[in-house]
Amino acid sequence: MAAGGSAIRGSRVGSGPMGEQDRGYHAERVTVSYWDALGNETVRHFAANLPSEEIPDIIDSPATGLPAGRDKDNPPQMAKTEPYKTHLAYVKERRSEEEAAQLLEEALQQLRARRGTAAP
Repeated sequence: MAAGGSAIRGSRVGSGPMGEQDRGYHAERVTVSYWDALGNETVRHFAANLPSEEIPDIIDSPATGLPAGRDKDNPPQMAKTEPYKTHLAYVKERRSEEEAAQLLEEALQQLRARRGTAAP
């Protein structure tokens, strides 16, 4: 026998008997197709005993990142994203200009009182 040769040709280390057909129990499954707005199809497999309400109606397409739904003719559209709001933008939504001026004046009075520069 040549150096580095295998005693059993064509077999892998740790493999079972040659031609083994039984590779374990295969669970029943359901195949669901999803389509995104660009027409890309994504296929997902779910357990057959899974209740239909637990199978998602919309997923994120791995190809495009767009939402993908089950209806090929009416795929879901990308949700409109709002731009990032700063803390000041949220405060301006809650307060009017008059309230802001009043709060600023109260804060300045407290600051002046602490520093001892408040007008009598």
